[in-house]
Parts: sequence; C-alpha cells; structure tokens
Amino acid sequence: MQVEKIAVIGAGTMGNGIAQVAAMAGYQVQMRDVEQALIDRALGTIQNSLNRLVKSGKLTAAQAEAACGRIQPTTDLAQAVGDADVVIEAVPEKLELKKQVFAGIDALCPAHAILATNTSQLSITALAHATRRPESFIGMHWFSPPVLMRLIEIVRGFDTSDTTVQIIQNISAQMGKETVVCKDSQGFITTRVFQAFLNECFRVCDEGIASMEDIDKAIKLGLNHPMGPFELTDYAGADVANSANEGLTEVFGDRFRSPQCLRRLIASGNLGRKTGRGFYRYK
Repeated sequence: MQVEKIAVIGAGTMGNGIAQVAAMAGYQVQMRDVEQALIDRALGTIQNSLNRLVKSGKLTAAQAEAACGRIQPTTDLAQAVGDADVVIEAVPEKLELKKQVFAGIDALCPAHAILATNTSQLSITALAHATRRPESFIGMHWFSPPVLMRLIEIVRGFDTSDTTVQIIQNISAQMGKETVVCKDSQGFITTRVFQAFLNECFRVCDEGIASMEDIDKAIKLGLNHPMGPFELTDYAGADVANSANEGLTEVFGDRFRSPQCLRRLIASGNLGRKTGRGFYRYK
C-alpha cells in the first residue's frame, strides 16, 4: 500500500509533534482535536518549532512553509479520517477513552486504512478489538518531543499482520526514525525498563540516601542522561509516571508500585511543570 495521507487524532504535545514530523516527511496530514482552541494552540506550537528548525539551519524557509501547508486542521473526525491511509491516535492514556475513539475511527475510515496507537503501555490487543480490523491495528509508540527523538517503538498485537508491521516500519523510515519491534506486553520495552529505573531513583530519595537534587545530578553527569529522573518526571507529569506504574503493577506486582514521594505529589495535585509545582517549583 502506498501511504500518502495520514490522520493524527489528538493535537496535544505528542499529536502536534507527530503531525509536524509526518508533514516534514512529505505526507498530507489531517490533524484533529475536539476543540478549535486546541487546534489553534497546536498550530502555533508547530509554527514555532518549524521556525526554530529554520533558524538552526536544519530546514530551509521553503521547506518549513511546505510542511506547514501539508497540515490540515479540523475538529471533524469524519473529515480527518475519511480518506486516510494511516491513522495515528494520540489522545490521553485512558483505555476506555482510546477504545471509544478507535471505534469511531474504524466506522469512518477506509477499509484499507491502518490504525496505530501512540500508547506507551496499554494493551494493543485490547485496543485492536475495539475495531473490526485487528490485523490492521498496531502500536506506534513515539517519544517526546517527536520532532527530535529518533525512536519509534512498534508493538504487534495478537492479530497484527506482517504487512501492517512492514508499512509502519516503512513510513517511520520515511519520517527519519529508527524502529524496534516487540510483542504486546504491558509497558513494551521502554516503559517497562524506564519505570523500573525511575522507581529505584525515587526509592533512593525516600530512603534518605541522597537528595533529589543530587540524584538528578548523579544521573545526568554519571550516566549521561539529558535530564535527571525528578526533572524528567516534572516535565512529563507525575500523573503520567503514576499511571504507568499502576498499569505495570497490575501485571507484574509490587515492584512497580509507585514510591511514596511520587504518591505524595499525586495526592497534593502537584503534577510538575503543567501545574507550576512538582518535585521542583516553576514560575
């Protein structure tokens, strides 16, 4: 199948980044969200990102203008997916919400369309069976920010066909990304491994072995991570980390149960940068 049109459902941080990457790779993109205000904010984010790429010399002004022109925003789901070859969903990490979204997409998009979910941990097989095309359903886990991060984690559901995997690998390569393929298991490769690392850093702090500032410094300078675990949790959202832990705990037990310092943030409503306070304070 020749992929020409990609629909991105959800225009938040991940969705607008995915839409931008697809447009920069030459695909026609329909970017959909439920409110015009969300669409407008996403378009502003994309324009700012393209401007930075031009300023850094990674894109020409003409290339940026062409990419921006390939993105068609809409609040109409039928318009977004009606002639799409591939649909990439990037809505919040809630299983029932994603099932509802995919049931709607499945009813409106062409029979040949491949449906991909950007979940970082939820069951691909469970989501696939909210549709009538589980063989054409796949996990396509992007990393934040999508414009800069090189990896896409491709996850096969129980019924995902080899053809579906190959097509998603091909478009990922077209978009300049590297891929890994794994089976459908809670947390896949990256979320499962990273949450174990993150939780151990939290426990080191809870046990009074070191301060969160020194743990962040040790991980950045000693392990060459761009951000420390506490900084990164604030950036992504404490609720996101806690949700990942809850899903992993259901499958793998107490080793993934959220440590006390993370639970305290959730209880206080201090979720990181988006609320102005998390492990650190922000203006």
